[in-house]
Formats: sequence, C-alpha cells, structure tokens
Amino acid sequence: MPHDWQDDDDVRRGLDVHLLRRLLAYVRPYRALVLRLVFVMLGFALIDSFTPMLTKIAVDNFAVPKRTDGLVWFGVLCLAIAVGRGVANLLMIRIGGRIYTGIAHDVRRDCFDHLQELSFSYFDQRPVGWILARITSDSVLVSRSLSWVTVDLIDGIGKLVLMTALMLWLNVRLAGLVLSVVPVMGLIIWWFQRISLDRYRSVRRANSEITGAFNEGIMGARTVKTLVREDANLAEFQGLTAEMRTVSISAARWSSFYLPLALVLGAVGSGLALWRGGTGVMAGESVSYGTLVAFIAYAVGFFQPLQDLARRIPEIQNAQAAAERILALLETRPEIEDNEDVKTRFATRGTGAALEPLPEFRGEIEFRDVAFRYVEGEPVLVDFNLHVQPGETIALVGETGAGKTTIVNLVSRFYEPTEGTILVDGVDYRTLPVRWLQQHLGIVQQDPHMFTGTIASNIRYGRLDASPEEVRRAATLVSADAFIDSCPEAYDFEVGEGGRNLSTGQKQLIALARVMLADPRLLILDEATSSVDTETEQRIQQAISTVLEGRTSFIIAHRLSTIRAAHRILLIEEGRVVEAGTHADLLKRQGAYARLYRSQFLEERALRVIRD
Repeated sequence: MPHDWQDDDDVRRGLDVHLLRRLLAYVRPYRALVLRLVFVMLGFALIDSFTPMLTKIAVDNFAVPKRTDGLVWFGVLCLAIAVGRGVANLLMIRIGGRIYTGIAHDVRRDCFDHLQELSFSYFDQRPVGWILARITSDSVLVSRSLSWVTVDLIDGIGKLVLMTALMLWLNVRLAGLVLSVVPVMGLIIWWFQRISLDRYRSVRRANSEITGAFNEGIMGARTVKTLVREDANLAEFQGLTAEMRTVSISAARWSSFYLPLALVLGAVGSGLALWRGGTGVMAGESVSYGTLVAFIAYAVGFFQPLQDLARRIPEIQNAQAAAERILALLETRPEIEDNEDVKTRFATRGTGAALEPLPEFRGEIEFRDVAFRYVEGEPVLVDFNLHVQPGETIALVGETGAGKTTIVNLVSRFYEPTEGTILVDGVDYRTLPVRWLQQHLGIVQQDPHMFTGTIASNIRYGRLDASPEEVRRAATLVSADAFIDSCPEAYDFEVGEGGRNLSTGQKQLIALARVMLADPRLLILDEATSSVDTETEQRIQQAISTVLEGRTSFIIAHRLSTIRAAHRILLIEEGRVVEAGTHADLLKRQGAYARLYRSQFLEERALRVIRD
C-alpha cells in the first residue's frame, strides 16, 4: 500500500532539461578528467574503427595476390594498434573509475548535508530505510550512469560516426543499405524509453520499501523476538519482495524484448550489405574482396554500438528514476529556515558580511496567542500564552497527547507556530537565525542517543575542541565519573551502536555531561528519569540540579516527584494550561495537579512496599 511519504517519488518527468542540468552539475568538477576521457574514448573508437581496414589491406595486398612483400611492417602496424588499444583501455578504466567514485562521493555528501538542513517534519513523514535508499543504491546508480554509461555513449557515438564515414568512403551504395535500418532503430529506442521508464520507477520505489523493511527488522529485532513476530514479519517482507520481483520481471521483460529486436535489425543491415556486396563481387563490379570483407566487418561493427546502447537503456532508465528521487530529496526545502532578510542581516550560511551582530542570548521566552497543528483541522495548541524569565525552570505535566512535547519543539524551533508569535529575549525568533537559537539549546531525552564511539567522544560531541580535562570535569559535575571509572578503559570505553553497552541511566548521565560541557543557555529535559530505577533517579536528579543552575529550562515530567523544585509547574490539557504554580501552591489548591500527585505518590509507595 503506498504511503504519504512516497508522493514526492511519483514524479513523471522525461529526460527534461532541469534534470539534465542538475546531473551535469556533478560532472562539472571533473571536467578536466572528462575531457581526457573523451580523447581516450575517441582514440579507442578510432582504433576499433580502423581495424577492419587492416583486414582489407591484408586481403587485397597479401591474401588475394599471394605475396608477402611488406608483411613485416604490416605486422608491426597491427602490434602497435593492439598496444594502443590496450593503453587506451587502461586509461579508460583509471579515468572512468576516478570520475565514478568522485561523483558518488559528491552525491552522497550533498544528500547527507541537505538531510541535516531539513526540518523535523521531513523525518517525521519518512522511514529511515527510504532515506537510506537515496544515499546508497540511488546514488550509486546515478554516479554509474554519469561515468561508465557515459563512457559507452562516447565510445559508441565515436564508432558510429567514424564507421559511417569509412563505409561511405568505401562504397556509398552498400553504406546506404546498412544505414537504411537506422531510422527504424531510432523509433524503437524512443518507444522503448517511454514505456520502460515507468517500470524502473516502480523498481526504485519497491527497492526503497525493502530497504525500509530491512532497517525496521534490524532496529526492532529485540521487540520482534519478544513478541514472536518472526513468521508474521517474514510474511510481510515476502509481500514486499514479491512486489519487487513482479516489477523487476516486468522491466526485464521489456529489456529482453528490445535487445533481440535490435539484434535482428542489425542482422538485416549486415545481410543486405552481404547480399549486395557479394553480388557485386561475383558480377565483377568495382568491389574488391578486401573491400567486401572490410565492409561486412563494418556492417556488423556498426550495429554493435547500437546493441550496446540497447543493453544500456534499461540501466539508463533505472538511473533516471534514481536521479529523479535524489533530485526530489535535494530540492525539498526545509520548512524551518532563515528568510532572505535574516540571511542578509546576520550573514547566515552562504552569505557575505553581516549588517548586524548576533544578539546575546539571555533566555527570556514568551508565547503570545500561539496555536499549532501538525495536521490541518487537528489543533494541538490553542491560544497558548506563557512568559518565561531568564534562568527560570518550567515543568510541563499532563496526559500523553496534551501538547507538552509540542511546546518544547516550538521553543526549540523544530517547528514554528501556525498562529501567534514566540519571542526570544523580546524578539520574534523568526527574525533571528535558526542556528543562533539552536546553538544555545541542549536537550536530554528519555532515551538519549549515543553515537558509536567512546564515552569521551560522546561527551565531547557538542564541543569537539574540549580537552580531556574538560570532559572529565563535565562528567564529575553530573556525578557520571563514578560509573565511567568503573568501566573497562574508563573514558575510552566503547559504548556500541546506539549505546547498547550502557544502561539507560548511564546514557542519561553521559547526555547530561554532554550538555554540561556544551554549556547551553536553554535546556530541554524530556522525561529524563522516567525509565530508570529509584536509586538511579536520585543520582540523575542531583545531576539535573547542577545542570539547571542559571539556565532557562523546560522539563517534561512523568514522575511528579522530580519537579518539586521547578519555579513553575504547568498542567497541560488539550493544548491549554489548566493549572500553573509552584509544587506547594498547586498542592494547596487541591485541584487536578494535587489529585494526580497523590495518585502517583500512592502508586510509588505501593511499588516500594512490594519490592521491599
């Protein structure tokens, strides 16, 4: 079943100028290599085109008259041509390989760079496997098309031009017979291109779904095993691979139909030349045996480039479908980005000198009549107002779906208000650079992400120039040093992919040390202690108290006992603040917060009794 995230893949371009221009932009940095490759391939084509002339010389000068005068020099010429062909082949592989790897590198680099610029909404709508398919298999197809397929095209076109000229020079009438099938071949190529492109678009789309399924299967392996979902997952995956098989067979069927047709047309042209040329020789016309043999070689060789093109057309169509998908990614504009006025004033990425210096970040946040919705007609926040002073800690509590995460996403400018205004230090944050706000932002999530590498590299991730002493100091400040020192190799301990060698509590302590080292002025804590035991929670709470000091902070809390020290607690229901105040004030009111706190307190006490 198609998903919404596939809509941008349903492009229906031909080989339009825009697509070609974008692809050629990747070739431009290698134009010197391309020029050398063109000369090499033209030399290659010249050698191959001249080879039948050697046959003509051998037949007319040595075989028919039965003499050997000059045979040694003829042998030397043949050897030189063979050596030249070998050198040209070597140069072709070396230069073509450099172009191929360079273009593949550039396409992947641009895709990765652009993905980092895109807004959160882009990743919310697309599976990881879909994105991986763009950077891996699609980029390989595009780079291969722009290098090796181009090599074959240059070689083929060069041979066609040279062989046509040589055939016309040898015998105009025989050349006309061979060339008579070329218009028919051109019509078949045009017709096949139109039909096969849709098939290869379907192949690329199916490939993306399979890549996504692989990714989900690997990432969710633990859940699959605990729920005994292996057979059901296999059945779903077989459905995807069956679709891939169906569309691939359809594309291959068209390829298998086209190639024999091209071979038949080539054989017809060669047969016409053989029939007319053989008749001319037998009738004593001005066609020598050597000319006839050379001409038959040219007639067969003339259709070889066309047959090679027939074999390459499916790959070209597949590459076009891949290029369309990569182009769709690269042309996707971030929903959250600086406008031209901001770029000019503050010299954000890619602009010149700044007209205004970036303001100092103090940490005052204000929501003014803010409304937000992810989907039209489904509001998440309605007329939301909040004024946060610099250094104030705001705790957000409420049921799942109340709008807590949306509030911090708006503060972080991962999304922007649908209506209303958010001010940072008294200024609408849409008039300031996105990176200015986010470089002052630190986030610790319920299950913080760890990057493959050491504990030290993960702490240093937000400040790559930090010294080992600064890394240790940050870990000590959040009380992470005790468990780190107990690890094998201490700060050089490998955390594994996603931090699989660490517990959730240890990952949270490392994330807090990372924030402490980066020293942001705005801090978001998203359920930072909801997945750990009571003892670990106490250590993390002590670390949080250290991290919060002097920073504007938003805390999304599940355990209400962890937010008693917050300056203000907001109880959110359906995108609105229904209660606000300190922990003590809200308990005195005996409202919804007090009832929620008492209920949670009784649950936690019952759990402690059961454990004891």
